[in-house]
Amino acid sequence: MRYWLMKSEPSDYSIDDLVRDRRVAWYGVRNYQARNFMRDQMQVGDKVLFYHSSCPQPGIVGLAEVCTAAFPDATQFDPAHKYFDPKATPETPRWFNVEVALTQKTRLMPLSEIRGYPALERMRILQKGNRLSITPVDPDEWAFIVGQL
Repeated sequence: MRYWLMKSEPSDYSIDDLVRDRRVAWYGVRNYQARNFMRDQMQVGDKVLFYHSSCPQPGIVGLAEVCTAAFPDATQFDPAHKYFDPKATPETPRWFNVEVALTQKTRLMPLSEIRGYPALERMRILQKGNRLSITPVDPDEWAFIVGQL
């Protein structure tokens, strides 16, 4: 089993949306490294920290679980969608997603709090220049965070 942090802008898809929907295809990833994490490494049963980004108070807001293997992101084929990719075809998709299911909505653990824990100082989200929407989380980091929530 692996552990992941997956970012979403709450104005696009929030933890409350996931509470309502119970599961969602994690669409719109347009970074090759993040895509490769989903396509090549994520497996059913992997655990996810749901993280709100690009908002007044970014941070972890919930727990989820990967519930499908990777499959082509349908938004890449829709010319009317903001995530349309004219170079992608159904025969040769460029972008993939997995579905994640809600485990629980948690209290907000803001980025400022995450930064304050020495046990989390090596988390990728805290490294300079890291802007990936999906990052691996060390099992010890996962256990520490879940223990704080």
